[in-house]
Amino acid sequence: MKMPKQKSELGFTLLELMVSMAVGLIVMGAMVSLFKTGMDSAIVVTQRAETQQNMRAAIDLMVKDISMAGAGLPSGGIQLPAGSGSSVSLFGCDQSGACHVPGDAYPTSNYMYGIIPGYKNGVEANAVVAAAPPPAFDDSITSIYADYNFPLWEYDVTFPVPGSGTAITLTPNANYVPAPPFPNAAGGVQVGDLIMLSNSLGTAVGEVTNITTTGIDFADSDALNINQNGAGSNNIAKISTGANTIAYRLFAVTYYLTVPANGENPRLMRQVNGLSPTPVADNIINLQFSYDIYNSTSSSPSLEANQANPLGVGDSPNLIQKINIVVMGQSMLHTGARSQNLYLATSVSARNMAFRNRYQ
Repeated sequence: MKMPKQKSELGFTLLELMVSMAVGLIVMGAMVSLFKTGMDSAIVVTQRAETQQNMRAAIDLMVKDISMAGAGLPSGGIQLPAGSGSSVSLFGCDQSGACHVPGDAYPTSNYMYGIIPGYKNGVEANAVVAAAPPPAFDDSITSIYADYNFPLWEYDVTFPVPGSGTAITLTPNANYVPAPPFPNAAGGVQVGDLIMLSNSLGTAVGEVTNITTTGIDFADSDALNINQNGAGSNNIAKISTGANTIAYRLFAVTYYLTVPANGENPRLMRQVNGLSPTPVADNIINLQFSYDIYNSTSSSPSLEANQANPLGVGDSPNLIQKINIVVMGQSMLHTGARSQNLYLATSVSARNMAFRNRYQ
């Protein structure tokens, strides 16, 4: 009797199966690790790109304002109200009465320079920017220049009551065709704006307290304490009997940081004249300025580079030649508890302040 043959089946032994599974797990683990590394790298690149883009937008706007510092102002700046009955004027404040930078008074006996450095007073209400690496301090800066876009100079300016600086009347000059827009037209003068008036008796600045189609009021008790019609000198009243008055709007632009409530991220703010501030960029955690100063006492005129506090060492802001800006931003996108911090630095020449005649 013949026994049937059993066919041998090909396959894996248990040991071979366990070895193959182990090798597979190792390969899969390596692939997962590689994938995670790639994802982490992509997130870092995204964080850095967004942070840098945010800081560049902020610096571009600051450079525009700072480069215009002193444009249209008399050489050396403007003396604001002084003498008997005067008090310090303010910048960085709005119509609600809120002042957004500590040390918001015009320096050196109420003088309006093209650039006003703000050393270590760059955070609203002296708040702490927790994300800034120690030792951290923040500065503010105020740039003041004439607005050449809205043509106030195309009006004939008169004073309804000579000897009073509380109002001016604006009549379109017939030599300009087409006629200029009304002062209160879109993009025109607003309550809180600064107006510079110049005539045969000098130059003075007022803060707008009311606008009509034919005139502008400069009442006392304005938010920036600029008008001061009872001051002894250097107010609008003192030039109100002069001839050939010309008007320009000024922009006094202040940059500073604010730390909102409820754990929101710090942000860079831009505040103009006596108007409400507007945010420029989020997650700006450090803002520093230094200044290259023209050394007028040197026998060979030179620059003192990177002076952090010109006013503190007795230098006049009129001697500022170049402004050095350092901004530190933090990424808005976080990976766990990690974020990216980046510095961005640039320098800008205040072209209307930078020329010095070395041959005088």
